Amino acid sequence: MNWLVFLVLWLMPLVNCVDANGNSRLESIRQKAQKLDLQLNIRAIEARCRGQKMCVREIPMRDFFRNPEIAGFSISPDGQMLAFLKPWNQRLNVFVIPMAEVTDARKSVAWQNKAKQITFVKDRDLSGFFFKGHETIVYVRDFGGDENFHLFGVNLNTGEEKDLTPFEGVKASIIDDLKDHPDSLIVGLNKDNPQVFDAYRLNIRTGELVLAAKNPGNITGWETDHNGKIRMANVTDGVNSTLLYRETESEEFSPIMTTNFKEGVSPLFFDFDNKTFYASSNIGRDKSVIVRYNPVTKQEEEVIFSHPEVDVHSLSWSRKYKKLIAVQYTRDKREREFLDAGWASMYARLQSEFPGLEVGVTDLDDSEDKFLIRTWSDRSLGAWWYFEASSGQFLLLAQASPWIREEEMAPMTPISYTARDGLKIPGYLTLPLKAELKNLPVVILVHGGPWARDSWGYRPEVQFFANRGYAVLQMNFRGSTGYGRAFWEKSFKQWGKTMQDDITDGVNWLISQGIADKKRVAIYGASYGGYAVLAGLAFTPDLYACGVDYVGVSNIFTLLETIPPYWKPMLEMMYEMVGHPEKEAELLRAASPVFHVDKIKTPLFIAQGARDPRVKKSESDQMVEALKARGVEVPYMVKDNEGHGFGNEENRFEFYAAVEKFFAKHLK
Repeated sequence: MNWLVFLVLWLMPLVNCVDANGNSRLESIRQKAQKLDLQLNIRAIEARCRGQKMCVREIPMRDFFRNPEIAGFSISPDGQMLAFLKPWNQRLNVFVIPMAEVTDARKSVAWQNKAKQITFVKDRDLSGFFFKGHETIVYVRDFGGDENFHLFGVNLNTGEEKDLTPFEGVKASIIDDLKDHPDSLIVGLNKDNPQVFDAYRLNIRTGELVLAAKNPGNITGWETDHNGKIRMANVTDGVNSTLLYRETESEEFSPIMTTNFKEGVSPLFFDFDNKTFYASSNIGRDKSVIVRYNPVTKQEEEVIFSHPEVDVHSLSWSRKYKKLIAVQYTRDKREREFLDAGWASMYARLQSEFPGLEVGVTDLDDSEDKFLIRTWSDRSLGAWWYFEASSGQFLLLAQASPWIREEEMAPMTPISYTARDGLKIPGYLTLPLKAELKNLPVVILVHGGPWARDSWGYRPEVQFFANRGYAVLQMNFRGSTGYGRAFWEKSFKQWGKTMQDDITDGVNWLISQGIADKKRVAIYGASYGGYAVLAGLAFTPDLYACGVDYVGVSNIFTLLETIPPYWKPMLEMMYEMVGHPEKEAELLRAASPVFHVDKIKTPLFIAQGARDPRVKKSESDQMVEALKARGVEVPYMVKDNEGHGFGNEENRFEFYAAVEKFFAKHLK
């Protein structure tokens, strides 16, 4: 038995006891076990590296950020065609090939070169597409990163392509892909009012749009049943949310419940009789659970699954057999609880086939016999596989990044530390493969959102920094999602305050562990993470050696003024979560780094997409101008053909090359 596990089991009788201060010893035991695990990880890396003349080579930067040679596989509903993304003129485009040619090739990859190209987009990579019926691919694209996405349809037989939502400045979203209706989709379009989305039935053959439901101005989402009928809608007044329901599309909507935005029922899908529905709910709870809800009685009928530590939001189901499959939730790593014995058995087989790897089903045919499988880990983007359940056949389709060697990547270790007010902050620590893991230069990588979270797995940035000798710390500061309502609400009106303290406390924890050199700590992040960079340099100017702000917020006033029009219905909610620009002007001024540039004394590099609809270019412009007014020159990279982050390969290369030089200069 692993001796760490033995130690934890040996201490288990103390779990229900209390210490001298009346506190449960469980958390203390967990922290000791976690610290011991971290120490073992450090020793393993050091021992491994001491046994080699040089632990790991310096991997070319482009290997971390280049486009895949092949990726994004999808299978047609009848299982006869395979589609995937492949570079053409440096841009990822869609290719298709009969599945029989792939399986006949067995272990040969020659089939990849026989595939037929069906899209020819030159300016940006295509990131999203799906089969619509057996003969059509629908793909999604925007223009220069503006996020005004259009839907395009391509006929696989004729090659004919059609812009299905050809409206300038309009954003399309898919409400229901109507798998049982091969010629139709239900889409949301804000073409009549930029702030709200009406629901339309879209014929992918003719491009005809028929209004399915008019948005009166306060509906933020639509829900359909298994017959593709719009049966529910979510309404907001900015703070309070109301869930509406109707038995048939010919009836008027009536309210089921009204709640404050802090709690509620989020519908997932209808039960198979289209009468009750499954949802994620935190009503009367701190953690979200999966429930079955009756819209007629307006009662929660059954709790399908709950977890005491984290929110549960995901529930999967079988379209063919009309039954629930599994719930999914994330603690340190992603976990599943199966509700169906058949699927549990299949996943057990997959896991035995790929020991030590994460395994997920990414697509399947209508017969639920042919599956596309993705494997991955913290040190590998993994591979795509084809699996046929009836025959037991496994076929490797492609390695995600065959030029990356797993043994040269650094392990990502789940950690936690205690913030100054006693709150437990979870996160992940990635240590470089070095013989001595003490007094290292460190990159603090802050996630965006801020109401999102970091999770365990392969991330090119993390491995790039680790390969250059930096330790990388990612923390899920208060407000990060998945840890319950109380943890989330602790972030309200705390930009630049306790949210930033959680980041600062993580830096100090790493220093106290002897891992970080306190004179060589950098902070890096995008979006809210970019805000945290600016806040860190302004409010804790002695903590960091340098910072990189990537599409980050500098002025909360102008952020709230320039949000996309379709976020406007939620503006009052944002005021409650961030602060009101008129009623709480001092709060926002105190938290906006642009008003505190006089405190910044360490080097800063800023990058921005000119067409960013969420964090406008003016956010970065203000910061650069304010620093220049003080006589401080700031390296500033702007890409005119990018939005909220750099999607094009050549722009990624230029950005990370600049970041590499910047960190090398200031972290030495």
